[in-house]
Amino acid sequence: MEQKVANTGADAQGVAGLKKYDVKAAGIVFMLYCLVGAGAFGIEEMIPEAGPGMTLLLLVIFPIIWALPISNMVAECGSMLPSEGGVYVWVKEAFGEFWGFQTGWWATVSTYIVNGTYVALVASYVSQMIPISEFAVHILKIGMILIFTIINLMGVKEVEKVSTILSILILLAFMLVAIVGLVNWQTNPVEPFVPEGYNLVDGLGGGICVCIWMYCGYECISNMAGEVKNPQVIPKGLLIAMPLIAISYVLPTLGGLACLPEGSWENWATDGGYGNGSIGYATILTTYLGQAWGYVFLVIAIIAQCAIFNTYLASGSRGFFVLADDNLSPKFLVKVSKKRGVPYVGIISLAIVTLILAQSDFATLVNIEVVFILAMYIVLSLAVIKLRKKYPAEERKKQGLYVMPGGNAGLAFFTGFPMVISVIALLVNGTDYFFLGLTATASGPIAYLIFKWLYGGLYKLDPAANPINSKTRLAFGDIKRLGIYMLVVGVFAFIGQIWLKWYEVDYSGWGPDDYDMFSNAIPQILTGLKWGGIILAVAGILFIWFSKNIEIEKNKRS
Repeated sequence: MEQKVANTGADAQGVAGLKKYDVKAAGIVFMLYCLVGAGAFGIEEMIPEAGPGMTLLLLVIFPIIWALPISNMVAECGSMLPSEGGVYVWVKEAFGEFWGFQTGWWATVSTYIVNGTYVALVASYVSQMIPISEFAVHILKIGMILIFTIINLMGVKEVEKVSTILSILILLAFMLVAIVGLVNWQTNPVEPFVPEGYNLVDGLGGGICVCIWMYCGYECISNMAGEVKNPQVIPKGLLIAMPLIAISYVLPTLGGLACLPEGSWENWATDGGYGNGSIGYATILTTYLGQAWGYVFLVIAIIAQCAIFNTYLASGSRGFFVLADDNLSPKFLVKVSKKRGVPYVGIISLAIVTLILAQSDFATLVNIEVVFILAMYIVLSLAVIKLRKKYPAEERKKQGLYVMPGGNAGLAFFTGFPMVISVIALLVNGTDYFFLGLTATASGPIAYLIFKWLYGGLYKLDPAANPINSKTRLAFGDIKRLGIYMLVVGVFAFIGQIWLKWYEVDYSGWGPDDYDMFSNAIPQILTGLKWGGIILAVAGILFIWFSKNIEIEKNKRS
């Protein structure tokens, strides 16, 4: 074990052809700032939904119970296994090929789905500044994608440089908002704690999903670990970026709520502050410094979306690249440019998909993407527990690798909270999104079966270490793993429909008009979740039971 940890922790496990860059901890911090936040944009939606007091409380608490655990898990795994592909590699090391593929698939597909959002938002912001035709909007989207695709094709170092410049501009803008707001304090920023007629559960439900979204993305930096000369700078960057991001959320929001008239919290919106009657962070500057600052802040909003797009293009393009390297996706995705040493096919493919999806309505896609991410965090937490047993913490500490503090109690805290919060978030996001999310996660096992049968997976790399069952042409144990997946999803669907029936219908009194999708089909969806959950759970149990007979070939070999 000792030698294995030394080999995995000393240097990033690279893929042939990738070029390594000398990226400093500061560069990691700024790339993380872009991946996670790139400004407090999005929090505006929490304030009228959860209430100003609840919003501030969640922004303070979630760094402790959500961002801190996730950043520590990523830091520990990244220190021990600093490999290109990050979460996919860690889960594969803990639970094998099947579960590694699921997390890699969920993380990568979610990036492909959501990346167009940032391009669409830039076009929207520019349209607010300058009235432009629909054709000009398309040209703008193409231009933005082209510019940042070129930057990404130049390498991780160029991505880091651009991220640093953009991050500094965004941080300075929100620092100004915080200062102006706090200096002009005139109202109690935590009143009301929740909107009138709400209780604490209502307020929590109104803010938890947005808050989780605002503090997601720490794991994305690990996708590029194989291109960093000293991957141990990534854990350092994580531990610096986490409090920086939290502060950049809390102080501008606190200042904004404190300096505006009483009752104005109800009018906060993501497009607020630009003369449309809504309130946003730009309102603080236009109120106290003049209308011109509204345009300045609109430019910052554009920069923020560009910063996010730039880093997610880098991170997301490595997802299918590492899967292809393990023969779990089409092999052409593993191609690396000879001169720059970057996975150019992955970058270009993500850019093309982004261009297509940037023309779409993202409300549904974004909520499906959140389910992918939450499922990934649950499996990652379990993987961290398994890796701690596989590679004891004391052995890693002796070699100078980062280990989460607190011993077993710390391990329980850092892995427990993300799992609990992820489950809660999945249950409070709405019946329609709960159903779509569970359905979408099924794409992972389906894709695994297709790619495993087509390309062979790890068996092609090392047949002796990764034998396949001649009957199923899958890895030994995959039938059982499929059964476990079906059992877990089935039980979760059944329990979920009981909860949603109470939470949304009996407790909250929601009706068809309260849903974004499906409208009058909600009762049918709940019924489908009930019986679908039962069928899946029973099928999962049968898969687990019959796997003993199907796997008899391996037992004979043993």
